[in-house]
Amino acid sequence: MKAVFKLILLAIPVLLVPSVALAEGHSGLGAHLPLWSVFPFAGLLLCIAVLPLITSHWWESNVHKAIVALSFGLPAAIYIWFQDYHLVLHELHEYVAFIVLLGALFIISGGLVLRGDIKATPAVNTLFLAIGAVLANLIGTTGASMVLIRPVLRTNSQRQQIRHIPVFFIFIVANMGGMLTPLGDPPLFLGYLRGVPFTWTLNLAPIWGMGVGIVLCVFYLWDRLAYSKETVAALTRDEAERVPLGLLGKPNILLLGGVLGAVFLPSPWREIVMASMAGLSIYLTPRDLRVENGFTYHPITEVAVLFIGIFLAMIPALAILQARGGELGMTKPWQFFWATGLLSSFLDNAPTYLTFMSLAQGLGRASEIVGMPTIMLKAISAGAVFMGANSYIGNGPNFMVKAIADEAKIRTPNFFAYMGFAALVLWPVFVAVTFIFFGGSAPV
Repeated sequence: MKAVFKLILLAIPVLLVPSVALAEGHSGLGAHLPLWSVFPFAGLLLCIAVLPLITSHWWESNVHKAIVALSFGLPAAIYIWFQDYHLVLHELHEYVAFIVLLGALFIISGGLVLRGDIKATPAVNTLFLAIGAVLANLIGTTGASMVLIRPVLRTNSQRQQIRHIPVFFIFIVANMGGMLTPLGDPPLFLGYLRGVPFTWTLNLAPIWGMGVGIVLCVFYLWDRLAYSKETVAALTRDEAERVPLGLLGKPNILLLGGVLGAVFLPSPWREIVMASMAGLSIYLTPRDLRVENGFTYHPITEVAVLFIGIFLAMIPALAILQARGGELGMTKPWQFFWATGLLSSFLDNAPTYLTFMSLAQGLGRASEIVGMPTIMLKAISAGAVFMGANSYIGNGPNFMVKAIADEAKIRTPNFFAYMGFAALVLWPVFVAVTFIFFGGSAPV
């Protein structure tokens, strides 16, 4: 953990670079960069998608992830530095702001412990997921997943027909729920750093309400059917072993409020306040609460080392797309919804969001918000957040939830079975969203 705070201290000079100077970095460089300059970005994303499947044990090490990330990121950054160093400084500035927010939410939410074991009825489970969908917008999908996954599994521990519960948890809490604020999901916070107003994401509420609402209804019916198959012995145990819910680590709620308030401060004060809130959480939260939560710094360290490579490697790709995006033939909102979503299913949704944001800006359409029509940004945002649920590698919390469920001896679906589950439940929702909100037919 000391290494994380040292990294933040070393990054403060980057945060002190005037924003005007950073803005100057958006020159016409993208119109002249060779296409081969995007190879580091494509190669890194390919490694992130493939290496966990073919060499999972080696990939578990964050040191190995850092080697891979910097092997692709540093050459791209050095190449761009000698042409326009403002672009490199701009991406480093956004990286620090991005990782400080995620780190603060991760650390503070890791100090909140929800104890108890209530009756595991379909209505109770559906309420858990609905609360998680709302909570994800305040403490992020990672934070909400950390706070709620163990209480949900503990509540259902006496039942036997529960294999579907972690899957729906990933759908709703770890992904679809976090669409209403920039705090909810990493791509939306990157959009905020790129000029999207903080409250603009509330415009996504109709899409959020429809998507989350339908999946919650499907979950309730699914869980009700599963509940009807439970043995009398299991239901008797569930009734007998009830323990009232109780929240511990409550000072962390105030610290989360401090992070939310800091979002509206300018850099570097925003990051300094967020890091301070995280430090206070470490100081004020008894260690045994974090142990009870199964809290470690491994996940946030993983995000930090991978994203430094991603942010550096994607500089040429973003510049080229912003300058020449109109040449790719993508012009309709539904195309952006599906293209962003399908890539977000297997690559990290944050860089995918930025990629298609730059592409939409390069079309030269009406500049209603950050250089594009509003409907385009809605399509990109919805695709990135919703379809990160299509696979275990689509969004950071997905594998974390699976790992915790596996640890609790719940047999979760394998990689491809999960994708089939997602296609069965989620794709009809995506098709409906396409027709209702983005005026086009989905690809088949």
